[in-house]
Amino acid sequence: LKAQITLEEEINYILFKWNFNEVRKFSDLVEENLSRLSINPEIGIYSKTLKVYCLVISKQTTLYYSFNYDQKIIELHFFFNNQKNPEELNKLL
Repeated sequence: LKAQITLEEEINYILFKWNFNEVRKFSDLVEENLSRLSINPEIGIYSKTLKVYCLVISKQTTLYYSFNYDQKIIELHFFFNNQKNPEELNKLL
């Protein structure tokens, strides 16, 4: 749920700041990276301090997720705008 909300926030921000064409490019990047993630869940960088993986979607956006090795389930936590204060990460986790 948080992943869906933060993705929508990013899309709304891009639409507000730029235009629909940029939203489409971003959406394509998200789809491409989710597809890559489904094939290899360990492509992201694991953060020992946050205890989650992070995958850069674009220069402005990073996806935070976890992977359950036993059940082979990828859980998307949230999309984070890299221009925000890094302390905001702790609030989202």
